[in-house]
Amino acid sequence: MKDPNYFIPDRGFTLPIGEDGFTIYYYAIMIVAGIILATVVVWLLFKRRNIPTDWTIDLLLCILPLGIIGARTFYCVTDPSTSILEWFSGFRDGGLSIIGGVIGGALGVVLFCVIHKINFLRVADCLLPGVILAQGIGRWGNFFNQEVYGGVITDPAWQWFPFGVYIESAREWHYAFFFYESVLNIIVFALLFTLMWNFRKKPHGLAVAGYFFAYGTVRSVMEPLRDGQYILGSSLPISQVFAILMAVSGVLLFVAVLFHNRRKYGKAFGAAFGEPLAILPRYYTAEQRRKMEEARRAKEKAAKLAAQGAQDTANAVPLPPAEQKDDKK
Repeated sequence: MKDPNYFIPDRGFTLPIGEDGFTIYYYAIMIVAGIILATVVVWLLFKRRNIPTDWTIDLLLCILPLGIIGARTFYCVTDPSTSILEWFSGFRDGGLSIIGGVIGGALGVVLFCVIHKINFLRVADCLLPGVILAQGIGRWGNFFNQEVYGGVITDPAWQWFPFGVYIESAREWHYAFFFYESVLNIIVFALLFTLMWNFRKKPHGLAVAGYFFAYGTVRSVMEPLRDGQYILGSSLPISQVFAILMAVSGVLLFVAVLFHNRRKYGKAFGAAFGEPLAILPRYYTAEQRRKMEEARRAKEKAAKLAAQGAQDTANAVPLPPAEQKDDKK
């Protein structure tokens, strides 16, 4: 029975389907809402960054199954109270790891890039702002499930939502870590989306580096402060280790991206020449192809004329110097 003195959210609602009905959990609604908004973000960034927008569904079909498999498998492997044999049996009762979802989703992006023959970092830059937005929204599923919270709040002055959350099973106020992480994720989303939308000549991979560093830092700091039952790993906090590796990888990728961009395009943050956002060749219009062919032929003709002129100059016979008249007598 719920404590009448505090608001305790329901976990879901039941539809009158079958004998026992079919329960839809608010956790699942938050996850689906996050996926839908992430898909919209990816579509917008694909359009902005000269990638065919009809590829958005292809990308979703590649990363969604592998992301779910990765999230569930990582949780079952790292949670000492869950066996890998329970992969299917307890699926509807929760038990997903965001870090496992990131790993599985990355494999899905690789598959997508192999199929469509496009640069991995170029696609990931458009994807990850949507991913971290989905993570921020999905965290509210923890509110409805009464999970992923911090230590006990003993000072009554701080026992209020959203700073804290009342946990019915413990009948205590705890730090609302799900809320803190949700807000931080949405802030990171705003920064990454602004980067992708406004800086059209940014190097490929910069948003990926920002995501890994920001999310890895947030998780590595907050992970050890969680309630013990939500720290994956028995003796070694595996999620924290992965989060630290993510943050370090983000820094290394940032340096590598700037170094590579400087060598290839002449500038660390932009492009002194060339265009990193070139439209994929197979999607040029007939008019674009005609103009490009004309430009190519004109360039070749100019190069031939320049080469011929240089050759004529080299083969020319030098004239003898004019004889100077001796005016002296």
